[in-house]
Amino acid sequence: MTEPLFTIPLWADLLGVGLGGIQGAMFASGFQGQRRLDWLGVAIIGVMIGMGGGLIRDLMMGQPPATLQSDWYLVTAGGAALFGMLLAGVFQRINTFIVVLDAVVIGMFGAFGVSKAIAFGIPPVPAVFIGVCAAVGGSMLRDALMGLPVAIMHVGSLYAVAAGVGCTAIVVMHAFGVAISLAAVIGIIVTAVIRVLAVLFDVSLPEQRRLYRRKVATETGMVPIIES
Repeated sequence: MTEPLFTIPLWADLLGVGLGGIQGAMFASGFQGQRRLDWLGVAIIGVMIGMGGGLIRDLMMGQPPATLQSDWYLVTAGGAALFGMLLAGVFQRINTFIVVLDAVVIGMFGAFGVSKAIAFGIPPVPAVFIGVCAAVGGSMLRDALMGLPVAIMHVGSLYAVAAGVGCTAIVVMHAFGVAISLAAVIGIIVTAVIRVLAVLFDVSLPEQRRLYRRKVATETGMVPIIES
């Protein structure tokens, strides 16, 4: 693959990793009963959220994972997870803060994913797909690690949809000549706003319903009717 047209600044990548680590630690700290975690468990979940999206992004692109090419990624994710764990009691009382932080993390991972894909010359539609996978990848790994239902597969506030809209906005703006850094910032804002509004107003995609087969060949009775 050719050299990238531009690169994501290290400080920006680390900021996303750090915020993801804090968000993951706060999520893990809220479990009680049999699912409660010790400090190591909380730290692992925080690191998983902080680094998971970047790992998935780079593996999908066939690139060496950037999070494993520098000491700073793991150090930042681990330190942020410990910070989030220590202050979880304070943050858990500020529900709005948690929702906004979660939305910003989704937006950042999505923006970085699609921006890096564009930089390596990947076409727009696959680039958006990579961005969405990067945005939700950390949470998917978290849920799998903890034996929880994968959040994006079930009815709930818009998650991957918000990331998809934000990533699409970045691709469109870049196509019209907007600088990728500015497009990425706007994409993060778009994703975060959609996610926060979806949570506040409890907006979600329509739930999948059972499809009922109608008895078409009534004269033969060969087509069964599925009743509730």
